[in-house]
Amino acid sequence: MKKIGLIAGVGRLPVEFARAARGMGVHVIGVGVLPEVDPELAQVTHTYENINIAKLDRIFKVFKREKVTEITLLGKITKELVYAHRELPDLRVLKIFSRIKNFSDDTLTLALVEELAAEGITVLDQTELLRPLMPAAGVLTNRKPTEAELADMRFGLNMAKKIGGLDIGQTVVVKNRAIMAVEAIEGTDACIRRGGQLGRGGVTVAKSAKPKQDMRFDVPGVGPDTLDSMIEAGAVALVIEAGKTLVVDRETMVAKADQHGITIVAMAGDEAGAYA
Repeated sequence: MKKIGLIAGVGRLPVEFARAARGMGVHVIGVGVLPEVDPELAQVTHTYENINIAKLDRIFKVFKREKVTEITLLGKITKELVYAHRELPDLRVLKIFSRIKNFSDDTLTLALVEELAAEGITVLDQTELLRPLMPAAGVLTNRKPTEAELADMRFGLNMAKKIGGLDIGQTVVVKNRAIMAVEAIEGTDACIRRGGQLGRGGVTVAKSAKPKQDMRFDVPGVGPDTLDSMIEAGAVALVIEAGKTLVVDRETMVAKADQHGITIVAMAGDEAGAYA
């Protein structure tokens, strides 16, 4: 029986992955690294343990015990959440910290990938079993965007791509082709709420993959929780990068958007590039 390890953060993506894998007869060995990990994950994995991300040696021992040679990293593991549940790092984590040049998301995750490789564990493409969740270019909702909203979408997606290239975040909030908020350590939902407050509603949310996106980790995703934050912020539109953004629970998300008059567009990156 094929086994895949799963280091799980917050959100529905780990659950969706585990369900898809189980449907293909794959055993998922799950490790939830934050208390906020979806509790349903324990029900859809073959084995499951909760271990704080600071205890990396214990996480590795689980995969070794289960003879796992391939894993995937899914779900949000933002610094905000890590700091909120800070534990003393083990020796393996301290060794990683001693050799990295900075503490950006990509640097930290690549160091984890290298550490896993040293133990004979390969990190898979995050979308290995989730490609159906990445929509092609088009309007996902009943309401199509206005010309003004399209202009904000193109501008916003291009700006999101630029901050992604700097490894700052993947989301920006814009209004009238001006940036209201940029995602950083606080995460997507807090960025959306702040942008809505500063823009006094009527804002557009843009989420993009990084220019050199490593598909093994940090692939952008949106879902019903994203819509909840947008509704709270008085947002009117959401644009995501087509073919490179995971849409979780699309049916629920689109229905909620339609109910609140929000338009959602999956846009090709080259279309946004016209506003570079």
